[in-house]
Formats: sequence, structure tokens, C-alpha cells
Amino acid sequence: MEFDLNNEGEIDLMSLKRMMEKLGVPKTHLEMKKMISEVTGGVSDTISYRDFVNMMLGKRSAVLKLVMMFEGKANEGSSKPVGPPPERDIASLP
Repeated sequence: MEFDLNNEGEIDLMSLKRMMEKLGVPKTHLEMKKMISEVTGGVSDTISYRDFVNMMLGKRSAVLKLVMMFEGKANEGSSKPVGPPPERDIASLP
């Protein structure tokens, strides 16, 4: 999210350039175009979140599956209690 400058859920060329510079590994324009092409298979000029995680983890697909599984679980809903708070009496106060 930090590098998704236009809040579209994807990382474009300029966002990727900024990210690589911040990580201390600056790349040329052509190198970054090649990175995006390798990740997306040449289909897109932007990298989706799923493609980004896949790129960062490389061939560690077992780790990737776990990350995606927990990412999905975190987005399913919150575990906050629903409804009004329980009633308290004067004896339960500190």
C-alpha cells in the first residue's frame, strides 16, 4: 500500500522505481520494465498485490500459499464483539 501511489491496488512503473530506490537497489527504466514483464508474463504494465507477493517470495510457493491464506483470513471479518456492552453494577467497579 505504501508504494501504490494511485490507490488502485497495483504497482506501476514509477511506484516500482520508488520502491526499489527506497530499498537501496535502484534499477534503470528498462530493468524495471523487464521485472514487470517477467512477473505479469507481459500481459500488464502494472503488478497486482498477488503478483507482487509472488515476485518477492520467488519460488517459495509453500510460503506464498500460507501468506495468501492468512491474508484472506484477515480480510474475512473482524473478531470484535457485536451488540451492546454487558451491564455492570456498582460492585464490579474498581
